[in-house]
Amino acid sequence: MIQRFFATTLAILVVLLGGCSATSGLQAYVDSYDGYQFLYPRGWVQVQAKDPVDVVFHDIIETTENVSVVVNTVSSTKSLEELGSPEEVGDRLLRNIIAPSESGRSSALISASSQKADDKTYYILEYAVTLPGDRENAQQRHNLSSIVVSRGKVYTLSVSAPEERWPKVEDQFKTIVSSFTVY
Repeated sequence: MIQRFFATTLAILVVLLGGCSATSGLQAYVDSYDGYQFLYPRGWVQVQAKDPVDVVFHDIIETTENVSVVVNTVSSTKSLEELGSPEEVGDRLLRNIIAPSESGRSSALISASSQKADDKTYYILEYAVTLPGDRENAQQRHNLSSIVVSRGKVYTLSVSAPEERWPKVEDQFKTIVSSFTVY
């Protein structure tokens, strides 16, 4: 735990000093109260979050590009694995939160995987969402999320962009998602 904290702190310092090209153009956000941190693009601004969203940043030019964190309570005996496989959790997230039947949105899980860091399991989900509108005006979005359970809470970091912007932001968004750490 202490080693992870020092390693993360060192990584943030390297990023802030500009010594790491994979994360250049990113800066750190740390929420020591809720116990998480992540990188987000320089020039993005924090905007007012509405419950249950804990924090939101968006691009000042491409305002629909954003990163957010949602923190929800879960039974303290639940681990992420107890909630299901990455695919099961991804399907449940899409069906119940992202695109419930009454929302008019549709969604598709593109990929779901699992990774371990400091004895915590993180599920990484990639999915496409179609927002309501007629065929010509329906907006296609591309999202990435990292989900982890810690201290009786489910933490979900999500980054989102219009589908046409995805090729330009994909690498940066993957770096943001992989930077998400809950301690």
